[in-house]
Amino acid sequence: MYVAVKGGEKAIAQSYVALAKLRRGDTAVPELSIAQIREQMSLAVARVMSEASLYDKDLAALAIKQASGDLIEAIFLLRAYRTTLPRLLSTQAVDTACMLIKRRISATFKDVPGGQVLGATYDYTQRLLDFSLAAQAQAGSLASESHASDTHISDPQDDDVSQSQAEPEPCPRVLDFLNDEGLIEPESIPENDPEPADLTRDPLQFPTTRALRLQSLARGDEGFLLALAYSTQRGYARNHPFAGEIRYGTVSVEVVPEELGFAIDIGDIELTECQMVTQFIGSQTEAPKFTRGYGLSFGYNERKVMAMGVVDRALRAEELKEEIIAPAQMEEFVLYHADNVEASGFLQHLKLPHYVDFQSELNLLRSLRLAMQARGEDEGIDARTTGPADEAAEDTSDQKAA
Repeated sequence: MYVAVKGGEKAIAQSYVALAKLRRGDTAVPELSIAQIREQMSLAVARVMSEASLYDKDLAALAIKQASGDLIEAIFLLRAYRTTLPRLLSTQAVDTACMLIKRRISATFKDVPGGQVLGATYDYTQRLLDFSLAAQAQAGSLASESHASDTHISDPQDDDVSQSQAEPEPCPRVLDFLNDEGLIEPESIPENDPEPADLTRDPLQFPTTRALRLQSLARGDEGFLLALAYSTQRGYARNHPFAGEIRYGTVSVEVVPEELGFAIDIGDIELTECQMVTQFIGSQTEAPKFTRGYGLSFGYNERKVMAMGVVDRALRAEELKEEIIAPAQMEEFVLYHADNVEASGFLQHLKLPHYVDFQSELNLLRSLRLAMQARGEDEGIDARTTGPADEAAEDTSDQKAA
Protein backbone atom coordinates (compact mmCIF):
# COMPACT_ATOMS: atom_id res chain seq x y z
CA MET A 1 0.00 0.00 0.00
CA TYR A 2 1.20 3.50 -0.74
CA VAL A 3 2.13 5.91 2.05
CA ALA A 4 1.34 9.62 2.12
CA VAL A 5 4.04 11.93 0.82
CA LYS A 6 5.81 14.21 3.29
CA GLY A 7 3.63 17.12 4.37
CA GLY A 8 0.35 15.39 3.39
CA GLU A 9 -0.83 14.42 6.87
CA LYS A 10 -2.63 17.71 7.54
CA ALA A 11 -4.19 17.70 4.09
CA ILE A 12 -5.50 14.17 4.63
CA ALA A 13 -6.95 15.15 8.02
CA GLN A 14 -8.72 18.09 6.40
CA SER A 15 -10.06 15.81 3.68
CA TYR A 16 -11.82 13.80 6.41
CA VAL A 17 -13.54 16.99 7.55
CA ALA A 18 -14.53 17.84 3.98
CA LEU A 19 -15.84 14.30 3.47
CA ALA A 20 -18.03 14.56 6.59
CA LYS A 21 -19.49 17.82 5.24
CA LEU A 22 -20.11 16.24 1.84
CA ARG A 23 -21.81 13.27 3.49
CA ARG A 24 -24.08 15.45 5.62
CA GLY A 25 -25.03 17.90 2.87
CA ASP A 26 -27.27 20.86 3.65
CA THR A 27 -27.82 20.90 7.42
CA ALA A 28 -31.21 22.55 6.85
CA VAL A 29 -32.40 19.20 5.44
CA PRO A 30 -33.16 16.48 8.02
CA GLU A 31 -30.44 13.85 8.27
CA LEU A 32 -31.13 10.36 6.96
CA SER A 33 -31.40 7.77 9.70
CA ILE A 34 -30.17 4.18 9.48
CA ALA A 35 -33.78 3.00 9.82
CA GLN A 36 -34.87 5.15 6.87
CA ILE A 37 -32.14 3.76 4.64
CA ARG A 38 -32.87 0.19 5.77
CA GLU A 39 -36.62 0.45 5.13
CA GLN A 40 -36.79 2.81 2.14
CA MET A 41 -33.67 1.80 0.21
CA SER A 42 -34.12 -1.94 0.66
CA LEU A 43 -32.85 -2.89 -2.80
CA ALA A 44 -29.57 -1.03 -2.21
CA VAL A 45 -29.29 -2.68 1.21
CA ALA A 46 -29.84 -6.11 -0.38
CA ARG A 47 -27.08 -5.55 -2.92
CA VAL A 48 -24.60 -4.40 -0.28
CA MET A 49 -25.35 -7.40 1.95
CA SER A 50 -25.01 -9.86 -0.91
CA GLU A 51 -21.76 -8.56 -2.37
CA ALA A 52 -20.25 -8.09 1.09
CA SER A 53 -21.20 -11.64 2.21
CA LEU A 54 -22.83 -10.41 5.41
CA TYR A 55 -26.56 -10.49 6.17
CA ASP A 56 -27.24 -7.52 8.43
CA LYS A 57 -29.63 -4.83 7.22
CA ASP A 58 -28.65 -2.28 9.84
CA LEU A 59 -24.93 -2.59 9.14
CA ALA A 60 -25.55 -2.44 5.38
CA ALA A 61 -27.63 0.72 5.85
CA LEU A 62 -24.86 2.20 8.01
CA ALA A 63 -22.30 1.42 5.31
CA ILE A 64 -24.48 3.09 2.65
CA LYS A 65 -24.79 6.21 4.81
CA GLN A 66 -21.07 6.31 5.56
CA ALA A 67 -20.28 5.90 1.83
CA SER A 68 -22.68 8.72 0.84
CA GLY A 69 -24.65 6.26 -1.25
CA ASP A 70 -21.65 4.82 -3.12
CA LEU A 71 -22.65 1.15 -3.07
CA ILE A 72 -19.25 -0.24 -4.04
CA GLU A 73 -17.62 1.72 -1.22
CA ALA A 74 -20.37 0.50 1.13
CA ILE A 75 -19.70 -3.10 0.05
CA PHE A 76 -16.00 -2.55 0.77
CA LEU A 77 -16.79 -1.19 4.25
CA LEU A 78 -19.12 -4.04 5.16
CA ARG A 79 -16.83 -6.72 3.76
CA ALA A 80 -13.90 -5.30 5.73
CA TYR A 81 -16.01 -5.33 8.90
CA ARG A 82 -17.06 -8.93 8.27
CA THR A 83 -13.41 -10.04 8.38
CA THR A 84 -13.23 -8.89 12.03
CA LEU A 85 -16.12 -11.08 13.17
CA PRO A 86 -15.54 -14.48 14.81
CA ARG A 87 -16.93 -17.59 13.12
CA LEU A 88 -19.02 -19.32 15.77
CA LEU A 89 -21.02 -21.94 13.86
CA SER A 90 -21.82 -23.01 10.34
CA THR A 91 -25.48 -23.10 9.37
CA GLN A 92 -27.33 -25.97 7.79
CA ALA A 93 -28.15 -25.65 4.10
CA VAL A 94 -31.31 -23.57 3.77
CA ASP A 95 -34.31 -25.19 2.11
CA THR A 96 -35.75 -22.72 -0.40
CA ALA A 97 -38.59 -25.14 -1.18
CA CYS A 98 -39.98 -24.13 2.23
CA MET A 99 -39.64 -20.43 1.49
CA LEU A 100 -42.39 -18.11 2.70
CA ILE A 101 -43.13 -16.68 -0.73
CA LYS A 102 -43.37 -12.92 -1.28
CA ARG A 103 -42.89 -13.13 -5.04
CA ARG A 104 -42.70 -16.14 -7.33
CA ILE A 105 -42.93 -16.17 -11.11
CA SER A 106 -42.15 -18.53 -13.96
CA ALA A 107 -41.60 -17.58 -17.60
CA THR A 108 -41.75 -21.22 -18.74
CA PHE A 109 -45.15 -22.33 -17.44
CA LYS A 110 -48.27 -20.20 -17.12
CA ASP A 111 -50.09 -22.40 -14.61
CA VAL A 112 -47.98 -23.72 -11.75
CA PRO A 113 -49.02 -25.09 -8.35
CA GLY A 114 -49.19 -22.20 -5.97
CA GLY A 115 -49.81 -19.81 -8.84
CA GLN A 116 -47.80 -16.88 -10.13
CA VAL A 117 -47.23 -14.42 -7.28
CA LEU A 118 -46.34 -11.03 -8.74
CA GLY A 119 -45.64 -9.33 -5.41
CA ALA A 120 -43.78 -6.02 -5.49
CA THR A 121 -42.07 -5.45 -8.85
CA TYR A 122 -41.11 -2.70 -11.27
CA ASP A 123 -41.78 -5.03 -14.22
CA TYR A 124 -45.15 -3.51 -15.10
CA THR A 125 -44.47 0.15 -14.30
CA GLN A 126 -44.16 2.74 -17.06
CA ARG A 127 -40.75 4.03 -15.93
CA LEU A 128 -42.03 7.59 -15.76
CA LEU A 129 -40.96 9.92 -12.97
CA ASP A 130 -43.67 10.09 -10.32
CA PHE A 131 -43.51 13.67 -9.09
CA SER A 132 -46.22 12.98 -6.54
CA LEU A 133 -43.58 11.16 -4.47
CA ALA A 134 -41.86 14.48 -3.89
CA ALA A 135 -44.96 15.79 -2.12
CA GLN A 136 -45.83 12.64 -0.19
CA ALA A 137 -43.26 12.95 2.59
CA GLN A 138 -45.03 15.76 4.40
CA ALA A 139 -48.49 14.40 3.70
CA GLY A 140 -47.37 10.96 4.85
CA SER A 141 -46.10 12.21 8.19
CA LEU A 142 -49.39 14.02 8.84
CA ALA A 143 -51.35 10.91 7.90
CA SER A 144 -49.24 8.68 10.17
CA GLU A 145 -49.85 11.02 13.11
CA SER A 146 -53.58 10.94 12.43
CA HIS A 147 -53.56 7.16 12.04
CA ALA A 148 -51.73 6.72 15.35
CA SER A 149 -54.47 8.57 17.18
CA ASP A 150 -57.25 6.41 15.70
CA THR A 151 -58.52 3.27 17.45
CA HIS A 152 -58.10 0.19 15.30
CA ILE A 153 -61.16 -2.06 15.03
CA SER A 154 -60.02 -5.60 14.23
CA ASP A 155 -61.64 -7.73 11.59
CA PRO A 156 -62.06 -11.43 12.47
CA GLN A 157 -60.66 -12.30 9.06
CA ASP A 158 -57.43 -10.42 9.87
CA ASP A 159 -56.46 -13.14 12.35
CA ASP A 160 -56.98 -15.83 9.73
CA VAL A 161 -54.84 -13.99 7.18
CA SER A 162 -52.02 -13.33 9.64
CA GLN A 163 -52.13 -16.94 10.81
CA SER A 164 -51.88 -18.25 7.23
CA GLN A 165 -48.96 -15.92 6.50
CA ALA A 166 -47.14 -16.84 9.69
CA GLU A 167 -46.69 -20.49 8.71
CA PRO A 168 -44.97 -21.01 5.34
CA GLU A 169 -46.20 -23.84 3.21
CA PRO A 170 -43.81 -25.71 0.94
CA CYS A 171 -44.06 -24.37 -2.61
CA PRO A 172 -42.90 -26.93 -5.20
CA ARG A 173 -40.21 -25.81 -7.59
CA VAL A 174 -41.30 -25.36 -11.18
CA LEU A 175 -38.34 -27.30 -12.56
CA ASP A 176 -39.40 -30.36 -10.58
CA PHE A 177 -42.02 -30.98 -13.29
CA LEU A 178 -39.33 -31.12 -15.96
CA ASN A 179 -37.19 -33.24 -13.68
CA ASP A 180 -40.00 -35.76 -13.16
CA GLU A 181 -40.19 -36.27 -16.95
CA GLY A 182 -36.42 -36.46 -17.32
CA LEU A 183 -36.45 -33.37 -19.52
CA ILE A 184 -33.81 -31.51 -17.51
CA GLU A 185 -30.51 -32.64 -16.08
CA PRO A 186 -31.02 -34.05 -12.56
CA GLU A 187 -29.67 -32.06 -9.68
CA SER A 188 -28.94 -34.22 -6.67
CA ILE A 189 -26.30 -34.35 -3.96
CA PRO A 190 -23.81 -37.14 -4.75
CA GLU A 191 -22.67 -39.58 -2.11
CA ASN A 192 -19.64 -38.49 -0.09
CA ASP A 193 -20.13 -34.95 -1.38
CA PRO A 194 -17.21 -32.93 0.06
CA GLU A 195 -17.77 -29.82 2.15
CA PRO A 196 -17.53 -26.83 -0.21
CA ALA A 197 -14.59 -24.49 0.17
CA ASP A 198 -15.23 -21.14 1.89
CA LEU A 199 -14.33 -18.22 -0.35
CA THR A 200 -14.42 -15.81 2.59
CA ARG A 201 -11.56 -17.70 4.23
CA ASP A 202 -9.57 -19.30 1.41
CA PRO A 203 -8.23 -17.59 -1.73
CA LEU A 204 -9.71 -18.36 -5.12
CA GLN A 205 -7.77 -21.04 -6.99
CA PHE A 206 -8.25 -22.55 -10.43
CA PRO A 207 -9.73 -24.75 -11.63
CA THR A 208 -12.69 -24.16 -9.33
CA THR A 209 -15.71 -26.23 -8.39
CA ARG A 210 -19.22 -25.09 -9.22
CA ALA A 211 -19.90 -24.46 -5.52
CA LEU A 212 -16.95 -22.09 -5.32
CA ARG A 213 -17.94 -20.39 -8.58
CA LEU A 214 -21.43 -19.74 -7.24
CA GLN A 215 -19.96 -18.21 -4.07
CA SER A 216 -17.81 -15.93 -6.18
CA LEU A 217 -20.72 -14.95 -8.43
CA ALA A 218 -22.90 -14.20 -5.40
CA ARG A 219 -20.22 -11.73 -4.23
CA GLY A 220 -19.62 -10.46 -7.76
CA ASP A 221 -20.52 -7.01 -9.04
CA GLU A 222 -24.08 -6.91 -10.35
CA GLY A 223 -23.22 -4.63 -13.28
CA PHE A 224 -20.35 -6.82 -14.45
CA LEU A 225 -22.44 -9.99 -14.27
CA LEU A 226 -25.30 -8.23 -16.04
CA ALA A 227 -22.99 -7.28 -18.94
CA LEU A 228 -21.62 -10.82 -19.17
CA ALA A 229 -25.11 -12.33 -19.12
CA TYR A 230 -26.16 -9.92 -21.87
CA SER A 231 -23.12 -10.92 -23.95
CA THR A 232 -24.17 -14.59 -23.86
CA GLN A 233 -27.65 -13.67 -25.07
CA ARG A 234 -26.11 -11.79 -28.01
CA GLY A 235 -24.21 -14.85 -29.16
CA TYR A 236 -20.92 -14.73 -27.25
CA ALA A 237 -21.51 -18.14 -25.68
CA ARG A 238 -23.71 -21.18 -26.21
CA ASN A 239 -26.66 -19.99 -24.17
CA HIS A 240 -30.39 -19.57 -24.72
CA PRO A 241 -31.93 -19.06 -21.27
CA PHE A 242 -35.50 -19.24 -20.03
CA ALA A 243 -36.41 -18.05 -16.54
CA GLY A 244 -37.71 -21.33 -15.16
CA GLU A 245 -38.51 -19.83 -11.77
CA ILE A 246 -37.67 -16.75 -9.75
CA ARG A 247 -38.73 -16.68 -6.13
CA TYR A 248 -38.24 -14.19 -3.32
CA GLY A 249 -39.18 -14.66 0.32
CA THR A 250 -37.94 -15.66 3.75
CA VAL A 251 -36.34 -18.93 4.83
CA SER A 252 -35.38 -20.29 8.22
CA VAL A 253 -31.72 -20.57 9.19
CA GLU A 254 -30.69 -23.46 11.41
CA VAL A 255 -27.52 -24.41 13.23
CA VAL A 256 -26.52 -27.55 15.12
CA PRO A 257 -24.78 -26.60 18.39
CA GLU A 258 -22.20 -29.16 19.43
CA GLU A 259 -23.62 -29.40 22.95
CA LEU A 260 -27.15 -30.15 21.66
CA GLY A 261 -26.55 -32.35 18.65
CA PHE A 262 -29.73 -31.30 16.83
CA ALA A 263 -30.76 -28.35 14.67
CA ILE A 264 -32.30 -25.21 16.16
CA ASP A 265 -33.87 -22.27 14.33
CA ILE A 266 -31.92 -19.04 14.90
CA GLY A 267 -34.01 -16.73 12.68
CA ASP A 268 -35.14 -15.93 9.16
CA ILE A 269 -33.40 -14.28 6.24
CA GLU A 270 -34.70 -12.95 2.93
CA LEU A 271 -33.42 -14.59 -0.24
CA THR A 272 -33.94 -14.34 -3.98
CA GLU A 273 -33.45 -17.50 -6.01
CA CYS A 274 -33.39 -18.07 -9.75
CA GLN A 275 -33.46 -21.30 -11.72
CA MET A 276 -32.60 -20.87 -15.41
CA VAL A 277 -33.59 -23.41 -18.04
CA THR A 278 -30.92 -23.30 -20.72
CA GLN A 279 -29.57 -24.93 -23.89
CA PHE A 280 -30.21 -28.66 -24.06
CA ILE A 281 -27.55 -31.30 -24.53
CA GLY A 282 -27.52 -34.92 -25.61
CA SER A 283 -25.53 -37.64 -27.34
CA GLN A 284 -26.00 -40.89 -29.22
CA THR A 285 -26.32 -42.72 -25.94
CA GLU A 286 -28.07 -40.06 -23.84
CA ALA A 287 -31.42 -38.45 -24.62
CA PRO A 288 -31.35 -34.66 -25.05
CA LYS A 289 -32.37 -32.62 -22.02
CA PHE A 290 -32.29 -29.05 -20.77
CA THR A 291 -29.45 -27.79 -18.62
CA ARG A 292 -29.55 -25.50 -15.60
CA GLY A 293 -28.16 -22.20 -14.42
CA TYR A 294 -28.55 -21.09 -10.81
CA GLY A 295 -28.46 -17.86 -8.82
CA LEU A 296 -29.03 -17.05 -5.13
CA SER A 297 -28.65 -13.78 -3.29
CA PHE A 298 -29.46 -12.08 -0.01
CA GLY A 299 -32.53 -9.83 0.00
CA TYR A 300 -34.66 -8.83 -2.98
CA ASN A 301 -32.05 -8.94 -5.73
CA GLU A 302 -33.80 -10.25 -8.80
CA ARG A 303 -31.66 -8.83 -11.60
CA LYS A 304 -28.50 -10.06 -9.90
CA VAL A 305 -29.67 -13.68 -9.52
CA MET A 306 -30.90 -13.80 -13.13
CA ALA A 307 -27.52 -12.60 -14.40
CA MET A 308 -25.84 -15.00 -12.01
CA GLY A 309 -27.90 -17.92 -13.35
CA VAL A 310 -27.00 -17.13 -16.97
CA VAL A 311 -23.29 -16.73 -16.22
CA ASP A 312 -23.28 -19.89 -14.06
CA ARG A 313 -24.54 -21.84 -17.06
CA ALA A 314 -21.93 -20.26 -19.36
CA LEU A 315 -19.16 -21.24 -16.92
CA ARG A 316 -20.24 -24.88 -17.11
CA ALA A 317 -18.98 -25.10 -20.71
CA GLU A 318 -16.04 -27.39 -19.91
CA GLU A 319 -18.19 -29.61 -17.69
CA LEU A 320 -20.73 -30.01 -20.50
CA LYS A 321 -17.98 -30.51 -23.11
CA GLU A 322 -18.76 -27.33 -25.02
CA GLU A 323 -16.25 -25.27 -26.94
CA ILE A 324 -15.01 -22.30 -24.89
CA ILE A 325 -15.10 -19.33 -27.24
CA ALA A 326 -16.47 -16.39 -25.22
CA PRO A 327 -15.35 -14.38 -22.16
CA ALA A 328 -18.42 -15.44 -20.13
CA GLN A 329 -17.28 -19.08 -20.45
CA MET A 330 -13.77 -18.44 -19.08
CA GLU A 331 -13.86 -18.91 -15.32
CA GLU A 332 -10.56 -17.18 -14.61
CA PHE A 333 -11.60 -14.10 -16.59
CA VAL A 334 -15.08 -13.98 -15.03
CA LEU A 335 -14.27 -14.73 -11.40
CA TYR A 336 -11.09 -12.65 -11.10
CA HIS A 337 -12.79 -9.57 -12.55
CA ALA A 338 -16.25 -9.90 -11.00
CA ASP A 339 -15.08 -8.78 -7.55
CA ASN A 340 -15.87 -5.06 -7.44
CA VAL A 341 -13.90 -4.46 -4.23
CA GLU A 342 -10.68 -5.76 -5.77
CA ALA A 343 -11.39 -4.10 -9.13
CA SER A 344 -12.23 -0.78 -7.51
CA GLY A 345 -9.09 -0.83 -5.37
CA PHE A 346 -6.84 -1.61 -8.31
CA LEU A 347 -8.39 1.15 -10.40
CA GLN A 348 -8.53 3.79 -7.67
CA HIS A 349 -4.94 3.23 -6.56
CA LEU A 350 -4.05 5.18 -9.72
CA LYS A 351 -5.14 8.32 -7.84
CA LEU A 352 -2.38 7.82 -5.27
CA PRO A 353 1.19 9.12 -5.75
CA HIS A 354 3.09 7.52 -8.64
CA TYR A 355 5.77 10.20 -8.81
CA VAL A 356 8.75 7.85 -8.96
CA ASP A 357 7.21 5.56 -11.59
CA PHE A 358 6.16 8.45 -13.79
CA GLN A 359 9.49 10.27 -13.46
CA SER A 360 11.34 7.13 -14.55
CA GLU A 361 9.17 6.82 -17.65
CA LEU A 362 9.47 10.54 -18.31
CA ASN A 363 13.27 10.34 -18.16
CA LEU A 364 13.23 7.32 -20.48
CA LEU A 365 10.99 9.18 -22.94
CA ARG A 366 13.29 12.22 -22.91
CA SER A 367 16.38 10.10 -23.48
CA LEU A 368 14.70 8.33 -26.42
CA ARG A 369 13.75 11.66 -27.98
CA LEU A 370 17.29 13.01 -27.50
CA ALA A 371 18.71 9.89 -29.14
CA MET A 372 16.26 10.26 -32.02
CA GLN A 373 17.11 13.95 -32.37
CA ALA A 374 20.84 13.20 -32.49
CA ARG A 375 20.29 10.54 -35.12
CA GLY A 376 18.11 12.90 -37.11
CA GLU A 377 20.78 15.61 -37.10
CA ASP A 378 23.30 13.10 -38.42
CA GLU A 379 20.87 12.10 -41.19
CA GLY A 380 19.61 15.61 -41.89
CA ILE A 381 16.13 14.95 -40.44
CA ASP A 382 14.34 17.31 -38.06
CA ALA A 383 13.44 15.01 -35.15
CA ARG A 384 11.53 17.71 -33.31
CA THR A 385 8.40 17.34 -35.42
CA THR A 386 5.62 15.97 -33.28
CA GLY A 387 3.12 14.56 -35.72
CA PRO A 388 0.06 15.26 -37.88
CA ALA A 389 -0.82 18.54 -36.13
CA ASP A 390 2.48 20.18 -37.16
CA GLU A 391 2.18 18.79 -40.69
CA ALA A 392 -1.33 20.26 -40.99
CA ALA A 393 -0.04 23.63 -39.80
CA GLU A 394 2.75 23.57 -42.42
CA ASP A 395 0.24 22.73 -45.17
CA THR A 396 -1.94 25.68 -44.13
CA SER A 397 0.96 28.11 -44.19
CA ASP A 398 2.02 26.87 -47.65
CA GLN A 399 -1.51 27.43 -48.97
CA LYS A 400 -1.56 31.00 -47.60
CA ALA A 401 1.79 31.71 -49.23
CA ALA A 402 0.48 30.45 -52.57
